[in-house]
Amino acid sequence: MSSSPTPFTPPTTEDDDLSWLRLIRSRRVGPATFRRLTAEHGSARAALAALPAIARAAGVADYAPCTEADARAELAAGRAAGAFLLRADDPCYPARLSDLPDAPPVLWCMGDPALLSRPMVALVGARNASSIGLRMARRLAEGLGAAGAVVVSGLARGIDAAAHAAALGPGTVAVMAGGVDAVYPPENADLAAAIAAQGLRLSERPPGAEARARDFPARNRIVAGLTLGVVVVEAAARSGSLLTARDALDLGREVMAVPGHPVDPRAGGCNQLIREGATLVRDAEDVLAALGARLADGQGLKPVTEGRQRSGPAADPNRLPHLSRKTPEAARPSEGTLAGAILARLGMTPIAEDQLIRDLALPARDVAPEVVALELAGVIRRGAGGMIARA
Repeated sequence: MSSSPTPFTPPTTEDDDLSWLRLIRSRRVGPATFRRLTAEHGSARAALAALPAIARAAGVADYAPCTEADARAELAAGRAAGAFLLRADDPCYPARLSDLPDAPPVLWCMGDPALLSRPMVALVGARNASSIGLRMARRLAEGLGAAGAVVVSGLARGIDAAAHAAALGPGTVAVMAGGVDAVYPPENADLAAAIAAQGLRLSERPPGAEARARDFPARNRIVAGLTLGVVVVEAAARSGSLLTARDALDLGREVMAVPGHPVDPRAGGCNQLIREGATLVRDAEDVLAALGARLADGQGLKPVTEGRQRSGPAADPNRLPHLSRKTPEAARPSEGTLAGAILARLGMTPIAEDQLIRDLALPARDVAPEVVALELAGVIRRGAGGMIARA
């Protein structure tokens, strides 16, 4: 007598965690590619199964996805550190962060995830901050916290640290460039411990990963993506804080800045922002006034209720030209294959993928799979904001 077939058993949460981790940790799979692969194949598990064939079609014969053993080791390391994994399909995943074209599929978190459902404002600025700048950061953080806002920053020296410390009681979120358990700089270890106990630390990097130079711009896009707006307290004319402001502008978030003395180089970036249209900020009331139209009820900051909360209207392209990403003039497409035409349009300067599709005058459904194949083959690279360029 034959036995009856075993009924299908849906994957468990841990199985899903492993599939998501294996896919995003696989070679040449970044957040934007992760999103496209899962959309095309229906799930991370199905995309993972299809990945070797996609790589072979792109000319990569020896491609192997991240192993289950490596994904299990990452899960174990995160749990040992006291962290938990937050996937993009989790109800606690911050809705505003999904506005990013390269939103992180997974976040490692330590602390209270409920903070992610509340209105958030970023305070960023110079590491070598002045005493006035530090006082302003504390004053702004205290005022925003009293109004019910969660203060977001990057746990760096100077302005970031002052803002986090002042907002510990009302709520603060620290976005980390390294692993959620790899505190940098070391002198912020006590502050980081307090944030894990009273606020929230998060990172898209694996637990234990040390911060690298290229991780800080990636961290900045998350800071901008989480928030309704970004306030730059002190920043030089070329600084990471202006990268955060640029990311905020790209997302249609409010960009604000505290003015400074014209001869202080730490004020150069802020003064430039204000000159080009950023909202001038003197106190928390100025921030709240600037964000008024973006708040759910228009009356003041309150915890976000049910429903996806979107940012305000897209940023005016004529506003803050210093920050706007410039798209290079397109090159003439080469004859022959679609891949050749894509490469002919790309240079070393990143451009938006949708701009590439417009330049090619082809359907997105035809271009997108070729872009993924070229990315897996290592021919093109994808940077922050989903921008693509020749590798």
